[in-house]
Amino acid sequence: MENSDGLDLEFILQSCGIGTDVDEEILIENLVNLSENYTDDELVQIYNYLMGKLYNPKVLMQLIRLSDKYRDKSSLSVLCDLLLMRINLENTPYEFDDLINVRVMCAKAIANIKDTSVVGSLLYCLNNKNENYKVRLACADALGKIGDKYAAAPLIDLVQDEDEKSVYLKESAVSALGILGDDRAVDPLVSILEAKQGFLDKFSFLKERIIEALSKLSTDNGRVMKAFKNSLMDRSPMIRINAIEAIMNSGEENAAEIIRPSLYDDDDEVKKNALIALYNLEGRDILDEVISMPSYNDFLKNEARILLDEYENEEE
Repeated sequence: MENSDGLDLEFILQSCGIGTDVDEEILIENLVNLSENYTDDELVQIYNYLMGKLYNPKVLMQLIRLSDKYRDKSSLSVLCDLLLMRINLENTPYEFDDLINVRVMCAKAIANIKDTSVVGSLLYCLNNKNENYKVRLACADALGKIGDKYAAAPLIDLVQDEDEKSVYLKESAVSALGILGDDRAVDPLVSILEAKQGFLDKFSFLKERIIEALSKLSTDNGRVMKAFKNSLMDRSPMIRINAIEAIMNSGEENAAEIIRPSLYDDDDEVKKNALIALYNLEGRDILDEVISMPSYNDFLKNEARILLDEYENEEE
Protein backbone atom coordinates (compact mmCIF):
# COMPACT_ATOMS: atom_id res chain seq x y z
CA MET A 1 0.00 0.00 0.00
CA GLU A 2 1.32 3.42 -1.02
CA ASN A 3 -0.01 6.68 0.32
CA SER A 4 -0.36 9.88 -1.69
CA ASP A 5 3.26 10.80 -0.94
CA GLY A 6 4.60 7.56 -2.37
CA LEU A 7 5.39 5.88 0.96
CA ASP A 8 5.11 2.10 0.69
CA LEU A 9 3.52 1.57 4.09
CA GLU A 10 3.15 -2.19 3.73
CA PHE A 11 6.85 -2.49 2.91
CA ILE A 12 7.72 -0.41 5.97
CA LEU A 13 5.47 -2.61 8.09
CA GLN A 14 7.22 -5.75 6.85
CA SER A 15 10.71 -4.26 7.09
CA CYS A 16 10.14 -3.59 10.79
CA GLY A 17 9.37 -7.26 11.29
CA ILE A 18 5.67 -6.74 11.99
CA GLY A 19 3.68 -9.91 11.45
CA THR A 20 6.75 -12.13 11.87
CA ASP A 21 8.27 -13.91 14.88
CA VAL A 22 10.62 -11.00 15.62
CA ASP A 23 11.01 -10.38 19.36
CA GLU A 24 8.94 -7.37 20.49
CA GLU A 25 12.03 -5.61 21.86
CA ILE A 26 13.69 -5.81 18.44
CA LEU A 27 10.46 -4.68 16.84
CA ILE A 28 10.33 -1.65 19.11
CA GLU A 29 13.95 -0.87 18.30
CA ASN A 30 13.14 -1.06 14.58
CA LEU A 31 10.27 1.39 15.06
CA VAL A 32 12.51 3.82 16.90
CA ASN A 33 15.13 3.56 14.16
CA LEU A 34 12.64 4.65 11.49
CA SER A 35 13.48 8.24 12.40
CA GLU A 36 16.88 7.77 10.75
CA ASN A 37 15.37 7.29 7.28
CA TYR A 38 12.22 9.39 7.10
CA THR A 39 11.17 13.01 7.51
CA ASP A 40 8.95 14.16 10.36
CA ASP A 41 5.88 14.33 8.10
CA GLU A 42 6.57 10.84 6.79
CA LEU A 43 7.05 9.50 10.32
CA VAL A 44 3.66 10.84 11.39
CA GLN A 45 2.03 9.02 8.46
CA ILE A 46 3.93 5.83 9.24
CA TYR A 47 3.04 5.89 12.93
CA ASN A 48 -0.63 6.54 12.14
CA TYR A 49 -0.70 3.61 9.75
CA LEU A 50 1.08 1.22 12.11
CA MET A 51 -1.12 2.15 15.08
CA GLY A 52 -4.07 0.96 13.05
CA LYS A 53 -2.38 -2.33 12.22
CA LEU A 54 -0.81 -3.47 15.49
CA TYR A 55 -2.36 -5.07 18.57
CA ASN A 56 0.63 -5.81 20.79
CA PRO A 57 0.10 -3.48 23.79
CA LYS A 58 3.80 -2.92 24.47
CA VAL A 59 4.54 -2.10 20.83
CA LEU A 60 1.46 0.12 20.56
CA MET A 61 2.53 2.11 23.62
CA GLN A 62 5.91 2.74 22.01
CA LEU A 63 4.20 3.88 18.81
CA ILE A 64 1.97 6.28 20.75
CA ARG A 65 5.03 7.70 22.51
CA LEU A 66 6.74 8.23 19.16
CA SER A 67 3.62 9.82 17.67
CA ASP A 68 3.17 12.06 20.71
CA LYS A 69 6.45 13.82 19.92
CA TYR A 70 4.78 15.41 16.88
CA ARG A 71 1.26 15.94 18.25
CA ASP A 72 -0.17 16.08 14.76
CA LYS A 73 -3.95 16.36 14.30
CA SER A 74 -3.85 13.65 11.64
CA SER A 75 -3.18 11.17 14.48
CA LEU A 76 -6.47 11.92 16.25
CA SER A 77 -8.55 9.48 14.21
CA VAL A 78 -6.47 6.40 14.97
CA LEU A 79 -5.91 7.47 18.60
CA CYS A 80 -9.67 7.78 19.08
CA ASP A 81 -10.20 4.39 17.45
CA LEU A 82 -7.80 2.85 19.95
CA LEU A 83 -9.35 4.74 22.86
CA LEU A 84 -12.86 3.59 21.91
CA MET A 85 -11.62 0.07 21.06
CA ARG A 86 -12.86 0.31 17.48
CA ILE A 87 -10.34 -2.34 16.48
CA ASN A 88 -10.64 -5.96 15.45
CA LEU A 89 -9.09 -8.25 18.05
CA GLU A 90 -10.13 -11.49 16.37
CA ASN A 91 -7.32 -14.01 15.94
CA THR A 92 -5.07 -12.08 18.32
CA PRO A 93 -3.96 -13.18 21.81
CA TYR A 94 -4.98 -9.83 23.32
CA GLU A 95 -8.13 -8.94 25.22
CA PHE A 96 -9.70 -5.58 25.98
CA ASP A 97 -8.12 -5.61 29.44
CA ASP A 98 -4.66 -6.04 27.90
CA LEU A 99 -5.08 -2.68 26.19
CA ILE A 100 -6.09 -0.60 29.22
CA ASN A 101 -2.69 1.10 29.51
CA VAL A 102 -2.67 1.67 25.75
CA ARG A 103 -6.02 3.43 25.96
CA VAL A 104 -4.87 5.53 28.91
CA MET A 105 -1.85 6.61 26.89
CA CYS A 106 -4.14 7.39 23.94
CA ALA A 107 -6.20 9.75 26.12
CA LYS A 108 -3.03 11.53 27.22
CA ALA A 109 -1.76 11.82 23.64
CA ILE A 110 -5.17 13.14 22.52
CA ALA A 111 -5.05 15.76 25.27
CA ASN A 112 -1.61 16.90 24.11
CA ILE A 113 -2.94 17.61 20.61
CA LYS A 114 -5.58 19.91 22.18
CA ASP A 115 -8.28 19.62 19.54
CA THR A 116 -11.88 20.07 20.70
CA SER A 117 -13.24 17.79 17.96
CA VAL A 118 -12.44 14.75 20.15
CA VAL A 119 -14.39 15.91 23.21
CA GLY A 120 -17.30 13.62 22.29
CA SER A 121 -15.06 10.54 22.28
CA LEU A 122 -13.58 11.43 25.66
CA LEU A 123 -17.02 12.08 27.13
CA TYR A 124 -18.26 8.74 25.80
CA CYS A 125 -15.63 6.89 27.83
CA LEU A 126 -15.96 9.17 30.84
CA ASN A 127 -19.72 8.70 31.14
CA ASN A 128 -19.64 4.91 30.68
CA LYS A 129 -19.85 3.52 34.21
CA ASN A 130 -18.90 0.08 32.92
CA GLU A 131 -15.65 1.47 31.54
CA ASN A 132 -12.34 0.79 33.28
CA TYR A 133 -11.74 3.49 35.90
CA LYS A 134 -8.18 4.16 34.67
CA VAL A 135 -9.53 5.04 31.22
CA ARG A 136 -12.22 7.26 32.74
CA LEU A 137 -9.62 9.04 34.87
CA ALA A 138 -7.43 9.67 31.84
CA CYS A 139 -10.40 11.02 29.87
CA ALA A 140 -11.37 13.40 32.68
CA ASP A 141 -7.81 14.72 32.80
CA ALA A 142 -7.77 15.06 29.02
CA LEU A 143 -11.00 17.08 29.00
CA GLY A 144 -9.51 19.56 31.44
CA LYS A 145 -6.34 19.95 29.39
CA ILE A 146 -8.15 20.36 26.07
CA GLY A 147 -10.53 22.92 27.53
CA ASP A 148 -13.98 22.94 25.97
CA LYS A 149 -17.17 24.55 27.27
CA TYR A 150 -19.20 21.46 26.36
CA ALA A 151 -17.14 19.32 28.72
CA ALA A 152 -18.04 21.34 31.83
CA ALA A 153 -21.65 20.14 32.23
CA PRO A 154 -20.84 16.38 32.04
CA LEU A 155 -17.96 16.85 34.47
CA ILE A 156 -20.25 18.70 36.88
CA ASP A 157 -22.82 15.90 36.57
CA LEU A 158 -20.15 13.33 37.36
CA VAL A 159 -18.98 15.21 40.45
CA GLN A 160 -22.56 15.49 41.72
CA ASP A 161 -23.52 11.90 40.88
CA GLU A 162 -24.18 10.19 44.21
CA ASP A 163 -24.15 6.78 42.49
CA GLU A 164 -20.62 7.26 41.16
CA LYS A 165 -18.49 4.98 43.33
CA SER A 166 -15.04 6.16 42.28
CA VAL A 167 -13.93 9.04 44.47
CA TYR A 168 -10.71 9.17 42.46
CA LEU A 169 -12.71 9.81 39.31
CA LYS A 170 -14.61 12.60 41.06
CA GLU A 171 -11.26 14.06 42.12
CA SER A 172 -10.01 14.02 38.54
CA ALA A 173 -13.25 15.61 37.30
CA VAL A 174 -12.96 18.37 39.93
CA SER A 175 -9.38 19.10 38.85
CA ALA A 176 -10.51 19.22 35.21
CA LEU A 177 -13.24 21.74 36.11
CA GLY A 178 -10.65 23.94 37.77
CA ILE A 179 -8.52 23.84 34.62
CA LEU A 180 -11.52 24.53 32.37
CA GLY A 181 -12.32 27.66 34.38
CA ASP A 182 -16.07 27.48 33.73
CA ASP A 183 -17.91 29.40 36.47
CA ARG A 184 -20.93 27.09 36.12
CA ALA A 185 -18.96 24.70 38.33
CA VAL A 186 -18.78 27.14 41.28
CA ASP A 187 -22.17 26.51 42.90
CA PRO A 188 -22.09 22.70 42.49
CA LEU A 189 -18.58 22.51 43.99
CA VAL A 190 -19.50 24.79 46.88
CA SER A 191 -22.60 22.69 47.53
CA ILE A 192 -20.42 19.60 47.89
CA LEU A 193 -18.22 21.36 50.42
CA GLU A 194 -21.26 22.61 52.34
CA ALA A 195 -22.98 19.22 52.45
CA LYS A 196 -22.53 17.12 55.57
CA GLN A 197 -21.49 13.99 53.73
CA GLY A 198 -19.56 11.31 55.55
CA PHE A 199 -17.65 10.17 52.48
CA LEU A 200 -15.95 13.58 52.18
CA ASP A 201 -14.52 13.16 55.67
CA LYS A 202 -13.03 9.82 54.59
CA PHE A 203 -11.56 11.25 51.39
CA SER A 204 -10.16 14.63 52.38
CA PHE A 205 -8.12 14.82 49.17
CA LEU A 206 -11.41 15.36 47.28
CA LYS A 207 -12.08 18.41 49.44
CA GLU A 208 -8.55 19.60 48.71
CA ARG A 209 -9.17 19.35 44.96
CA ILE A 210 -12.49 21.19 45.32
CA ILE A 211 -10.85 24.06 47.18
CA GLU A 212 -8.06 24.22 44.60
CA ALA A 213 -10.60 24.23 41.75
CA LEU A 214 -12.71 26.94 43.39
CA SER A 215 -9.64 29.11 43.87
CA LYS A 216 -9.10 28.97 40.09
CA LEU A 217 -12.72 29.85 39.39
CA SER A 218 -14.64 32.98 40.35
CA THR A 219 -14.06 33.90 43.99
CA ASP A 220 -16.27 36.95 43.59
CA ASN A 221 -18.96 34.88 45.21
CA GLY A 222 -20.05 35.07 48.84
CA ARG A 223 -20.67 31.33 49.02
CA VAL A 224 -17.12 30.57 47.89
CA MET A 225 -15.52 32.71 50.56
CA LYS A 226 -17.87 31.31 53.19
CA ALA A 227 -16.88 27.79 52.13
CA PHE A 228 -13.20 28.72 52.42
CA LYS A 229 -13.78 30.19 55.90
CA ASN A 230 -15.62 27.08 57.04
CA SER A 231 -12.78 24.95 55.69
CA LEU A 232 -10.42 26.68 58.10
CA MET A 233 -12.17 24.65 60.81
CA ASP A 234 -12.09 21.33 58.95
CA ARG A 235 -10.76 18.34 60.90
CA SER A 236 -8.08 17.74 58.25
CA PRO A 237 -4.94 19.93 58.58
CA MET A 238 -4.38 19.68 54.80
CA ILE A 239 -7.85 21.07 54.14
CA ARG A 240 -7.16 23.95 56.51
CA ILE A 241 -3.84 24.63 54.76
CA ASN A 242 -5.52 24.59 51.34
CA ALA A 243 -8.16 26.99 52.61
CA ILE A 244 -5.49 29.39 53.90
CA GLU A 245 -3.78 29.42 50.51
CA ALA A 246 -7.09 29.89 48.68
CA ILE A 247 -8.06 32.83 50.88
CA MET A 248 -4.60 34.38 50.50
CA ASN A 249 -4.91 34.26 46.70
CA SER A 250 -8.57 35.29 46.58
CA GLY A 251 -8.09 39.05 46.50
CA GLU A 252 -10.53 39.28 49.42
CA GLU A 253 -10.11 42.63 51.16
CA ASN A 254 -10.20 41.05 54.62
CA ALA A 255 -8.10 38.00 53.73
CA ALA A 256 -5.48 38.66 56.42
CA GLU A 257 -8.13 39.12 59.09
CA ILE A 258 -9.77 35.84 58.09
CA ILE A 259 -6.47 33.91 58.18
CA ARG A 260 -5.10 35.41 61.40
CA PRO A 261 -6.92 33.05 63.85
CA SER A 262 -5.12 30.13 62.17
CA LEU A 263 -1.91 31.29 63.86
CA TYR A 264 -3.38 29.59 66.95
CA ASP A 265 -4.32 26.35 65.15
CA ASP A 266 -3.61 23.05 66.95
CA ASP A 267 -1.42 21.88 64.06
CA ASP A 268 2.04 23.39 63.64
CA GLU A 269 2.02 23.09 59.85
CA VAL A 270 -1.26 24.99 59.69
CA LYS A 271 0.25 27.70 61.91
CA LYS A 272 3.30 27.87 59.65
CA ASN A 273 1.22 28.22 56.49
CA ALA A 274 -0.95 30.88 58.10
CA LEU A 275 2.19 32.83 59.02
CA ILE A 276 3.56 32.59 55.47
CA ALA A 277 0.21 33.71 54.06
CA LEU A 278 0.06 36.71 56.39
CA TYR A 279 3.67 37.57 55.58
CA ASN A 280 2.79 37.57 51.89
CA LEU A 281 -0.25 39.76 52.57
CA GLU A 282 1.14 42.14 55.19
CA GLY A 283 4.92 42.03 55.01
CA ARG A 284 7.43 42.08 57.86
CA ASP A 285 5.14 43.50 60.56
CA ILE A 286 3.50 40.12 61.22
CA LEU A 287 6.92 38.53 61.79
CA ASP A 288 7.90 41.17 64.35
CA GLU A 289 4.56 40.70 66.07
CA VAL A 290 4.89 36.92 66.34
CA ILE A 291 8.47 37.14 67.64
CA SER A 292 7.69 39.76 70.27
CA MET A 293 4.32 38.67 71.62
CA PRO A 294 4.16 35.88 74.27
CA SER A 295 0.80 34.59 73.01
CA TYR A 296 2.50 32.79 70.10
CA ASN A 297 4.26 29.48 70.75
CA ASP A 298 7.98 28.77 70.28
CA PHE A 299 7.46 26.86 67.03
CA LEU A 300 5.78 29.82 65.38
CA LYS A 301 8.35 32.26 66.76
CA ASN A 302 11.14 30.16 65.25
CA GLU A 303 9.36 30.08 61.87
CA ALA A 304 8.98 33.86 62.04
CA ARG A 305 12.72 34.26 62.70
CA ILE A 306 13.53 32.04 59.69
CA LEU A 307 11.27 34.16 57.47
CA LEU A 308 12.76 37.33 58.91
CA ASP A 309 16.29 36.15 58.10
CA GLU A 310 15.16 35.49 54.51
CA TYR A 311 13.53 38.92 54.36
CA GLU A 312 16.70 40.65 55.57
CA ASN A 313 18.87 38.70 53.12
CA GLU A 314 16.63 39.81 50.27
CA GLU A 315 16.93 43.42 51.45
CA GLU A 316 20.73 43.21 51.31
